[in-house]
Amino acid sequence: MNIVIAPDSFKESLSATGVAQAIAAGIQAVMPQAQVMCLPMADGGEGTLDAVLAVTGGERRELEVTDALGRPRLAQWGWLPDETAVIEMASAAGLEHIASIDRDPARADTHGVGKLILAAIDAGARHIVLSAGGSATNDAGSGMLRALGLQFFDRHDQLLAPGGMALANLARLDASALDARLASVEITIATDVRNPLCGPEGASAIFGPQKGATPELVRQLDQALGQFAHITTQTNGQDMQNHPGAGAAGGLGFAALAWMGARMRPGVEVVAQLANLEQAVAQADLVFTGEGRMDAQTLQGKTPWGVMRIAKEHHVPVIAITGSLGQGYQALYEAGLTAAFSLANGPIALDDAIAQAPALLQSRATDIMRLWLLASNRTAPAAAPTHRSSE
Repeated sequence: MNIVIAPDSFKESLSATGVAQAIAAGIQAVMPQAQVMCLPMADGGEGTLDAVLAVTGGERRELEVTDALGRPRLAQWGWLPDETAVIEMASAAGLEHIASIDRDPARADTHGVGKLILAAIDAGARHIVLSAGGSATNDAGSGMLRALGLQFFDRHDQLLAPGGMALANLARLDASALDARLASVEITIATDVRNPLCGPEGASAIFGPQKGATPELVRQLDQALGQFAHITTQTNGQDMQNHPGAGAAGGLGFAALAWMGARMRPGVEVVAQLANLEQAVAQADLVFTGEGRMDAQTLQGKTPWGVMRIAKEHHVPVIAITGSLGQGYQALYEAGLTAAFSLANGPIALDDAIAQAPALLQSRATDIMRLWLLASNRTAPAAAPTHRSSE
């Protein structure tokens, strides 16, 4: 029996690799003869680099950059044999690296992400995959572009300070020093975000509050990003602020679309392609997937949705194991889900669930496979004891 295990990470608990290994252990406890293939997945958020390197055998590289607040940080990126560079923007400018008390979306910027892109170009990358989840920034990618040579000036012809709020004073852009090599590099933004740059569904309104923005700051940042979009259109003719995904990573999607010729793709599709997931699923009898919480939002391009879509095309059943099942997860049945199971056996504190996740995953996978074997008539159930009535 061929089984493919293709989960996302369980945030703050297990990496996608750890989740896959725990499920594999549970399967093999029941079916040691099964051919199990672990393909850790991601959808463009944190963990994308780890997932890609796990399934491709790529090389992990490091570079000292600055984080979203301008502090030194050792960031990681990946190099694949086909001269593809994989850059996880959160490694340089991620929210997880900024303490809650220090979060400042008004001045946080993506300069460190630009430095990673420069390193990839210097190494000879022909294709850059940029995962755009988990950002601490709301600067519309201006810091990234500044690192790549674009210059930002106010009406006094002075260079702007870093950060999204400074863009409110933007009067002129100078692209004469923008790295010309960008034109020869294919750039893919891996994200499950479809938001525009500005407006009630834009980067500032939807994602700003989780980065520390008050309602008033959200309004100011939205106007500032709109000014950047306006001056961009005046400068290079690119009107990308309403393009789906322009609001990804605090507007970094906009910068990549308007100034780097990037294209947007669902993150799970990008990782699935790099992992050759479809070829593996086509040969499988059963697929396992999962994420920390599965609900109606999973349909919006999350990892299990992508795995289910491929499995449905090849008529392969899909079992999901998740930390919890939320409202609306049943809609995934139409997307290809066969059945879903949560980890908790009963009431449990979050910290305990996180600590016990490997054991819980293994136990749940074992239970599922015992049921699968019975339903498939692959093994006979233990005989029930015979009870005789007294005469």
